[in-house]
Amino acid sequence: MPLPESLSLAALRALEKNPDLTQRQLARELGVSLGRTNYCVQALVSKGWVKAGNFRRSDNKRAYLYKLTPAGLTEKARLATRFLRAKEQEYSELVNEIEQLRAEVAASKGFGDGGIE
Repeated sequence: MPLPESLSLAALRALEKNPDLTQRQLARELGVSLGRTNYCVQALVSKGWVKAGNFRRSDNKRAYLYKLTPAGLTEKARLATRFLRAKEQEYSELVNEIEQLRAEVAASKGFGDGGIE
């Protein structure tokens, strides 16, 4: 199953901001299950966008530090650009729909009590 770009971007952003997040903490931040988070992190590591390394002096030997690689930083920027363009398109379409609805409401005000005040 391919990893959604929105999830990849959210994970890359979160890990760049806080590289010592546990997968459980990351799951909470992303709003997805721990299993999905594990799948996401493994996919980002396998693509070479994130490097995972053990803390050297950690009492918890299972703790990892996640670091975005140069390719990960490039990919984060690319994903952010695509996401921004998509959101701008959605916004434009929403503005057009709102204008159409306003025109319909304005036109219907002259037809009985069907108008919205």
